[in-house]
Amino acid sequence: MTEVDLQDISARLVNRFGADADGWLAGVPALAARLAARWDFELGELFESGASSVVLRCRWSDGTPAVLKLSPDGALLTKQLEMLRVFAPSGRVPAVLAADPDAGAMVLEEIRPGTPAEDLPPSALPGQWGELLTALHSVAPPADWPWSLRGRFEESFDRIGKRITEPAIAARISPDTWQRAIERCEKLLDTQTGVVLLHGDLHLGNALDGGSRGLIAIDPKACVGDPCFDAVDYVVSGAGHEGVEARCRSVADACGLDEERLYAWSRVVAPMFAISHLTYGGPEQALGEWLALAS
Repeated sequence: MTEVDLQDISARLVNRFGADADGWLAGVPALAARLAARWDFELGELFESGASSVVLRCRWSDGTPAVLKLSPDGALLTKQLEMLRVFAPSGRVPAVLAADPDAGAMVLEEIRPGTPAEDLPPSALPGQWGELLTALHSVAPPADWPWSLRGRFEESFDRIGKRITEPAIAARISPDTWQRAIERCEKLLDTQTGVVLLHGDLHLGNALDGGSRGLIAIDPKACVGDPCFDAVDYVVSGAGHEGVEARCRSVADACGLDEERLYAWSRVVAPMFAISHLTYGGPEQALGEWLALAS
């Protein structure tokens, strides 16, 4: 890892886990080397890493391209493993090749070619998304599965809602707008029928081109709830492109979803997209559409 890579990873991990993350990061090269010897793979270059992990390319002993994922949070990695394994029968998540939760480590197959869905030809994407949802939602929810869509939204509204007093956000999103989103969400949750095991975080960056396998979903946050939810991020990201309403029609048709409910979910998450935009930037026309949806 280069000095620039280390600085970037350190900033993200410290933001997530606190100052102790730097000490953990210093031990990553030695940990990766031990695991390579133990599991008989060859280490490669740094792969795109998230806010909670370091990811390195590697090659399994039989030549299979893979990725080594390391995290200072063993409990989080254990949860990620559980979610990947529950969706394994769908064939639409990366296979787990090895894991040691106590070491905060797992090896996953590398998805090839791995192009994010947001960079694929948009005309074919609704159909591909429909095939992905059909496969994921065919997995029966375990009887004792502890995570629900209701719980996911309770956490999201609590965490994101703390930010609506920030000046840049408060200037565009009022407490009344935020409360409407909560009420709309509660109404949809109270009228859920035909619930399925959801990916739970299926935005366009979390679906990769798996070649002949179709789209492959990564980083599931599996929860039980309304099947429309796994399409809503894709729908709302239509702002600034063909528009949310037009995308909602095409996605609902391709995925066999209730168009009215899918559009209603888009009004729930629109202010969350707007808050992200106000924090990180993006096309102004998309922000205007999200604010209109949230009104």
